[in-house]
Amino acid sequence: MSRYGSILRLIALFTCCVVVTPASGDACGGPREVHEASLEPIKMFIRGKQKAVLTFTGYSGAEYQNPGAMMEQAARVLDAQLPSETLINIGATAQGIGSVYEIAKQKGFTTMGIVSVLARDEGVPLSNCVDYVFYVKDSTWGGWVPGTNRLSPTSEAMVESSTSFVAIGGGMVTRDEMLEAREAGKPVTFIPADMNHKIAREKASKRGQAEPTDFRGSAHGALTNGS
Repeated sequence: MSRYGSILRLIALFTCCVVVTPASGDACGGPREVHEASLEPIKMFIRGKQKAVLTFTGYSGAEYQNPGAMMEQAARVLDAQLPSETLINIGATAQGIGSVYEIAKQKGFTTMGIVSVLARDEGVPLSNCVDYVFYVKDSTWGGWVPGTNRLSPTSEAMVESSTSFVAIGGGMVTRDEMLEAREAGKPVTFIPADMNHKIAREKASKRGQAEPTDFRGSAHGALTNGS
C-alpha cells in the first residue's frame, strides 16, 4: 500500500469513533471534541498542533489534603510556560489534579486529556475545561500491567505523547508513569503533596484495612529517591 493509503488508514482509525460536542463561548464550556483513540492518532493530533505537551499528574479520586496549595504550585508552573507553544495535558477528569485545567484555561492554554475508557464506561465526569479528550481502550486505569514492567495502553499514551511532566503528589499510576518517563529521558518535576486524609481513611475502612498514617502517596518515595 502507498504511503498516502497508510495515512488515510490512520486518519480513519482516529475519526471513526469521534464524538463532537457543541462548542461554547465560555472558556470552560465543556470538551470541544471527544475521541476514542490509540497512541498513534493521539501523537498525530499533537503533531498537528505543533506544540510541546506539558502533562500534570497526581491524585484524582484520592484528591488533595490542601487543594489550594496544589493549585498555587500548578499556577507557578503554568506561569513559566507560553500558551502559544504549550499544550496542557492531564487525565481528562475533573477531580483532584484535574482542577488544574481551570487555571490553564484562564491563562490561555489549549488543554487535552488522556484517560482510560473505564472513565467513560463508569460515568466519571470530565473536566469542563478540557478541550480535547482521548479515551484509550484499556482494561485498567493505568500504571504497569500487573505482573509486568510494561505500561498499560493509557499510561503508555500519556508518557509517549508528552514532552515534560509535573507530578504533584500521586499514587501508583503516577509513580509508574513518571518512572517510565524518567527512564525515557523526559523531564519530570515532582512536587510532594498529601492525598486527602479523610478520603484515605474512609477507603481503608471500607477495605477492612488499618487506618493509614502516611498520606504522601506511592509516587513520593519512588520519585524523591530517584535522580
